[in-house]
Amino acid sequence: MKIAFLASECEPFAKSGGLADVVGSLSKALGELGHEVVVVLPFYRSIRDGGFEVSSYFDSMCVKMGNGIEEWCSVKKARLSEFVDAFFIESNKYFDRDGFYCDRSNNDFGDNAYRFAFFCRAALQLLKDMDFHADIVHCHDWQTSAVCAFLKIWDWRGTPLSNAKSVLTIHNIGYQGIYGSGVLGYCGFPWNFYVSDIFEDFGRINLLKGGIFFADFVTTVSPKYAEETLNSDLGCGLNDFLRRKGESYVGILNGIDPTLWNPAKDTLLPANFSMRKLDGKALCKSELQKRFALDVNENIPIVGVVSRFATQKGLDVLANSIERIVTAMQVQFAVMGSGEPALERHFQYLRDEYPGVVGDYIGFNNEIAHLVEAGSDFFIMPSRYEPCGLNQIYSLRYGTLPIVRNTGGLADTVDQYDEKSGKGTGFKFDYLSEEAIFDTVGWAVSTYFDRPEQLLTMRRRAMRRDFSWKSSAAEYEKIYRQAAQGEN
Repeated sequence: MKIAFLASECEPFAKSGGLADVVGSLSKALGELGHEVVVVLPFYRSIRDGGFEVSSYFDSMCVKMGNGIEEWCSVKKARLSEFVDAFFIESNKYFDRDGFYCDRSNNDFGDNAYRFAFFCRAALQLLKDMDFHADIVHCHDWQTSAVCAFLKIWDWRGTPLSNAKSVLTIHNIGYQGIYGSGVLGYCGFPWNFYVSDIFEDFGRINLLKGGIFFADFVTTVSPKYAEETLNSDLGCGLNDFLRRKGESYVGILNGIDPTLWNPAKDTLLPANFSMRKLDGKALCKSELQKRFALDVNENIPIVGVVSRFATQKGLDVLANSIERIVTAMQVQFAVMGSGEPALERHFQYLRDEYPGVVGDYIGFNNEIAHLVEAGSDFFIMPSRYEPCGLNQIYSLRYGTLPIVRNTGGLADTVDQYDEKSGKGTGFKFDYLSEEAIFDTVGWAVSTYFDRPEQLLTMRRRAMRRDFSWKSSAAEYEKIYRQAAQGEN
């Protein structure tokens, strides 16, 4: 099949979270299966200045928007993998900025709706002009959801997109692209779309809602999250609209790129290790303790954190729990991330108040992220909700046992530890509270000290789990075929 990925992020070119990992690794996995895959992204300033091998593809391309507006852009090209090319829509007006979605003060750009509406229309114009006869246009999150409507309402007869069907993947339904109604005219959508069943949302435009309405298939990133978005407040107001999709809405668990996350070959680690030979993990632990100014002691367990500092991630409850935990238990914390300023300050306070026991790194560093995954004994994710989560999968791959709330993809990927049998791959709790975090960390720490043989068996069991894209890509193939065989 011919498959076009349209997204606002893709590893390694542009990344702020898990969306980039999924777009980069899933597109490559599908290319390796023999499909013809292209990825289309905005040409952000960070890509221009990032040292990537990028060439010119179209010097000039006209993009016709609504209200008779013509926008002009150029197109760049780069190689994503042996089988996948990436194309970039270059518009200084919209993408020559410091950030993807917001400025350095974390304020959203006021014209985001227009920026990504233009990108959607430009990406389709590119596919048409490059004669890419797409079977599937795979869109990701609200930033590209307008594509689903463009494919339905514009006349594509006699063009390479005449048979294209859309698949929309929701990576986090909490972000819906809700803006003023003026963007409807800029898109060229008729005003009869401004109704509650399609785009209208309490007097504004909801781009994700409209994408759900027009998409031939909607997916999300884990089976549990699909269930939660249908049947609980985690649907963020779109539960009914997703239920209307019926069997055209499914959850497919994200995979990871095993070439990037492999402790036996990871070049970012001070030492490599494998399920059969774990010696290198102890060296990674020692280096992690040094990097985070923790007391170097191989006999004290480390709980790692790599996360956005956001309430969605439950980091506020964790931050309030750590003081009691480190006072009552022999355990260390290595925390990396950034986000809400109050949380950043709280973790810095904990570092200063408990030197050698709590360490922090404010920001993101890929090498240190790999070190936290490899050197920690446990990895905690107390999320209020988690569509899929990737860090718990990385942790399992590196023999670092997850401590997670029983929600979304965390529930789907981590098997609960059973003290009697020793089975399981991690530690799960149901209700997000300081007490639950304290008790579950205590359970993990007591297992570390009191049941080391079970802990070792759990590590090896976790490392055997296959979370490559092999099975998930096969599920997407089925979805693509179902969409392609459907009626326009």
